[in-house]
Amino acid sequence: MNLMTGTAAKQHFALFARHPHLAYLDNAASTQTPQAVVGAMASYYTGYRANIHRGVYELSALATGRYENARGALARFINASADEIIFTSGTTAGLNWLALRLTQKFTSRDNVVLTRLEHHANLVPWQQAAKERGFSLRFVELTPGYEIDLASARTLIDENTKVVGFALVSNTLGTISPARELIALAHERGALTIVDAAQAAAHLPLDVRDLEADFVAFSGHKMYGPTGSGVLFGRREHLRRLEPLFYGGEMVSHVTYETAEWAGIPERFEAGTPAIAEAIGLGAAAEFITGLDLAAIRAHETRLTEYALEKVGKEVKIIGPADISRRTGVVSFVIKGAHPHDIADILDKHGVVVRAGHHCTMPLMRYLGLTGATRASLGVYSTAEDIDRLVEGVRYAKKVLCA
Repeated sequence: MNLMTGTAAKQHFALFARHPHLAYLDNAASTQTPQAVVGAMASYYTGYRANIHRGVYELSALATGRYENARGALARFINASADEIIFTSGTTAGLNWLALRLTQKFTSRDNVVLTRLEHHANLVPWQQAAKERGFSLRFVELTPGYEIDLASARTLIDENTKVVGFALVSNTLGTISPARELIALAHERGALTIVDAAQAAAHLPLDVRDLEADFVAFSGHKMYGPTGSGVLFGRREHLRRLEPLFYGGEMVSHVTYETAEWAGIPERFEAGTPAIAEAIGLGAAAEFITGLDLAAIRAHETRLTEYALEKVGKEVKIIGPADISRRTGVVSFVIKGAHPHDIADILDKHGVVVRAGHHCTMPLMRYLGLTGATRASLGVYSTAEDIDRLVEGVRYAKKVLCA
């Protein structure tokens, strides 16, 4: 599949046929869904719906094959092995599972290192686990340029650090974390690494072997896939040592009235009937992105981000790195004297879709001295015309709200 970016990509998304003039700039919250993904899910529901890994009849075998093919597509997407891919309901589910299972033997001597950038999904689970186990949380500081301060990381990661977790890309600032450096620091101290790749999977090449990460989580709905779908990658040697979180059908190899033995990986982590159509759709989304070529997507979004920073930056204060190579197409901004929700409401009336508020990063907002921000975020179908409409809407918002 050889697809194009920008205007040419819009033909693959039904939303833009119905709303051809819409500037959809809320891709950090959820991307749109291409027909290839919708079609893959519809084919399951209308052509071979059956449960998987259970029936010996043809429909069940076909459904099982498509489900496992999707697992294989996602493994190739991140350069993993298929048995290292666990289907989840999204990044939040994967991170919660890790926080619950990895910390069971942590003590008050131990610590977990996160960063100031974290989404609530990679903060609150660790907070709750810390309350139960007694370990401490530490937070890597940011530089004045909104980037990860590696000097701070070197100070915080020590011999008692059990886990280092971080967002590969900030959903609020667009900051790209120095993943290799953080992972190397963690491994030098014997700590496990957890990468929240929710904001990276659709925008940056993601190679778990190259990163040498221990665990990586991401969601389908932020990478042109279905809602309620996601992946947790874990290195095989770690997954074999971890206990399941849920118990039930198909995650066992043998059961008596007294005890049970677990199936192999990844089956032991997928109890019950999974979200079959969503997994198939997520596999189709990975293939869709691969067909576009992530390097081409990155180049397209980088050009647009540079254009947005130049044009929007003349009208507002942008919150995020100035270095275009150290950020993605997440452009958050504030207008003095104007509430982010009011700005977003005015932009909506101008046919521009953005998000406003704290973006599930309340601590980060307080850390930056902000109550909220308005956020525009780019996707494969974003265009310079979308940015121009954003600028026009921002100018009107300033006129109305700051007069």
